[in-house]
Amino acid sequence: MSIHTTVQTIVVDDHPLFRRGVVELLTESGHFEVVNDFGSAVELLENMPEVHPDLLLMDFQMPGLTGIEAVKKLRPQLPNTKIVMLAVSMDAQSLLEVISAGVDGYLPKDTDAEVILDKLTKVLNGQMILSDSSLNLLAEGLRAQSFGTFSTPDVTQNHESLKDLTERERQTLDLISKGLNNKLIARELGISDGTVKVYVKNLLRKLGLHSRLELAAWKHNQKIDIFGDG
Repeated sequence: MSIHTTVQTIVVDDHPLFRRGVVELLTESGHFEVVNDFGSAVELLENMPEVHPDLLLMDFQMPGLTGIEAVKKLRPQLPNTKIVMLAVSMDAQSLLEVISAGVDGYLPKDTDAEVILDKLTKVLNGQMILSDSSLNLLAEGLRAQSFGTFSTPDVTQNHESLKDLTERERQTLDLISKGLNNKLIARELGISDGTVKVYVKNLLRKLGLHSRLELAAWKHNQKIDIFGDG
């Protein structure tokens, strides 16, 4: 979704001053219409609008019902709504949980206003938004879950597996690590969505990984330039 029309948005946060600041930021940008704001996830669930929003910004830690619990309840009802989690901070396990619950991104609450607007534009265009620090957390969480592919020996083995990747597969991996979905990758590379799906499947098989998020976190966690000649 490109921001050519006003984006219907709901903001949920239990801190009134922060919530008001987010509402003002979005409204003053001219691209977003905040159709409602709530002080808790419970309040949102009790007053779910008939017309589903394009974007839902939700606090991670709230009384009554946490952001994770709310997303699990809301995602089936809002399959086309982009959901972005806001938090003062988040540990690796919590980040994995919110992503698994179906959010489209996570932003620390101290993110600069201009960056917030830029990130929200990206999420509306189909990208998952995570800061560099969040990607580091994601990699930590994946290692903590004992994915063998993230242990030191297997990472070395994966470097060897990179030799088996085609140029297109390497390009696809790079774009996945930047948060692009299949449609955007296809547009960037001038190929079909179906071909991108084949490349993603090949990447998972060749690198011994299980999901796009693992591909993105693994690529981000590398200490060498996997696209260089050496």
